[in-house]
Amino acid sequence: MALEREGRIIRIVEHAPDTRSLFLRSERLPYRPGQFISCLLPVGGETLIRPYSLASDPEEADLEICLNLVPGGVGSPYLLALPVGAPIRFTGPWGTFVLERAPEAETIFIADGTAIAPIRPMLHRALATAPRHPLRLLYAAESERRLLYRAELERLAREHPLFSFDHVASRALRDEVARRWVDADADRSRRFFICGVGDIVPALRDVLRRAGYERRAVQYEKW
Repeated sequence: MALEREGRIIRIVEHAPDTRSLFLRSERLPYRPGQFISCLLPVGGETLIRPYSLASDPEEADLEICLNLVPGGVGSPYLLALPVGAPIRFTGPWGTFVLERAPEAETIFIADGTAIAPIRPMLHRALATAPRHPLRLLYAAESERRLLYRAELERLAREHPLFSFDHVASRALRDEVARRWVDADADRSRRFFICGVGDIVPALRDVLRRAGYERRAVQYEKW
């Protein structure tokens, strides 16, 4: 049986009216960049289990989860209504979508909306472990105003010559990935870390693997 832990909300950051980060203070939780916790939510007389990726770094004292309101959902309205001081029970960490250090190849991170959450600590870890190859983030969102952690990403791009990031509209994500890393050249040595919601994730995986990238070179997590 998974060990249950409890965190308490110590801070809430509102990114947009429907998108927030909750910062949880708990006992120290060893985890790897990219992993998630499963929140145990008492809703409607039962306990719902909802996974949320950790947007914080393992070296940080508190845990950060980032979420938006899911239309018709049950878990997200509950969490978004919680005030500072509220407890949240959870298990974890879980997941194998992880990155321990900068890969020995050009690396492309692809995130759609709040799926930047697990990518963010991966980027931090890659940049902190002396990368020797370019690190690129392609961030999909409805508009540039919807990019989470934008100021931080701009700062990282200024401080690290090997890091760059670009915005693309979510509806154009598949075509943009194919244009940049399939049609543009024959280089198939790159590494990819992809996170998003729904069918776009396996679609990107298939585009890249059919183009000749090795299976292990295309890591992904579908929400």
